[in-house]
Amino acid sequence: MLKKTVAALAVGVIASSAANISGAGASFPAPVYFDWAYMYQKESGNKVNYQSIGSGGGIKQISARTVNFGASDKPLKPRKLDKKRLYQFPAVIGSIVAAYNIPGIKDGALKIENRDLADIFLGKIKHWDDKRIAEDNPGLKLPHKEIVVCHRADGSGTTFNFSYFLSHISEEWADNVGIGKALDWPTGLGGKGNEGVSSLIAQNPYSIGYVEYAYKKKNGFSAAVLQTKSGKWVEATEKNFKAAAKYAKWSPKEHFYQILALQPGDNSYPIVAATFILLPREKSEMNKEVVKFFDFAFNKGDEDARKLGYIPLPTETKSMIRDYWREHGIY
Repeated sequence: MLKKTVAALAVGVIASSAANISGAGASFPAPVYFDWAYMYQKESGNKVNYQSIGSGGGIKQISARTVNFGASDKPLKPRKLDKKRLYQFPAVIGSIVAAYNIPGIKDGALKIENRDLADIFLGKIKHWDDKRIAEDNPGLKLPHKEIVVCHRADGSGTTFNFSYFLSHISEEWADNVGIGKALDWPTGLGGKGNEGVSSLIAQNPYSIGYVEYAYKKKNGFSAAVLQTKSGKWVEATEKNFKAAAKYAKWSPKEHFYQILALQPGDNSYPIVAATFILLPREKSEMNKEVVKFFDFAFNKGDEDARKLGYIPLPTETKSMIRDYWREHGIY
């Protein structure tokens, strides 16, 4: 029964009357939140109902106080948190991959320069055998097929982090599209949530889209080899995600505001991102219940996070978060 409940949550079907704690937001961390909620209910008897509706929806719902916590892959700056009267802390770290569906080309076999990836999503590179892609893949038989671009159609922290990355490696992207949770896309098909983009990739041969690594693992997608900040080729592997994540510099005074894309290091995968929890400052008693859940996850959820392809927060970061909770009287 619990397994069925978690599966229902994955598509946003919520039995609100049975909920002890309600949350909504980012699809990026949804798989691990569902697993943590299952574990927490099994051990404590308390339910955590989470709606995977995108970071934009999560920010809106917690701002309106319609849920107990919001979740966003786009961190809010301290000034905005003060305005909305919110606390913020990271929950887990994940990575965004360029997942492709090209028959005959295996996972990790395709190299795409970062600037070329921007040009694909700009609609400038239209076919898989374009000379710019072919030059980086001399041993690969690339088809003369039109590239089907898949992107998010909703307000998304995954989009925020992906567009942050593209804006820093492509002046044309920065000037014409920019950074945001929701974009005016130059080309492609739109899907709701990481789930929706995953469905589009699966259903469309010769497609490419950006999804959190857990969705790549779950769906058996192939992911492109990209470039580090210094231009070295780097595969989408957990080892390389960790190489980037270690450069995070958390500051409780800044409510842990941090963007992790394009970190230094020869092995640092370029699109790593933390995902954050938002709490209303005036709801101290309910915040304590929410914090109990995440404290449980920090204590007992690391292995589940790793299995799904996420990077658990370091022990010292968790200690910093617990101190932050204590400072604000919610732990």
